[in-house]
Amino acid sequence: MSAPGDPKADDAPPHELSVRVYYEDTDFSGFVYHASYLRFLERGRTELLRGLAGDQSDLHRVAQGLVFVVRRMSLDFVSPARMDDLLTIRTRTQALRGASMQLAQEVRRGDTLLVAAEVTVACVRDGRAVRLPDVLRRRLAPAE
Repeated sequence: MSAPGDPKADDAPPHELSVRVYYEDTDFSGFVYHASYLRFLERGRTELLRGLAGDQSDLHRVAQGLVFVVRRMSLDFVSPARMDDLLTIRTRTQALRGASMQLAQEVRRGDTLLVAAEVTVACVRDGRAVRLPDVLRRRLAPAE
């Protein structure tokens, strides 16, 4: 997944976010609709960044238009969630590159893995890739 020498956070505990499944998240079968998992995963990434750098709107303002965009996402749907389930979204940094970060995410119900995701997020300003800010890079890097 990451090249040798890349900063990794495999040993750091993942960020965790609890999400309740509501009726609006399900399809006619009563299971969580596949696209709802994208929203759950986005919330996990947003809360990870909020915990490290504050509100993304503040980061956008302070860093003169810096935004994060999903460049690539791979999902493995392992088991379904249902209405009223309490899920945990786990987010962990896998690798940091110049203008991007690779994240591993999981959606779990208790100890049961429901969805595994690998996400590449690019750091962008005015439509062009820019280096991740050093302060955020240090906060995302694994503890030594």
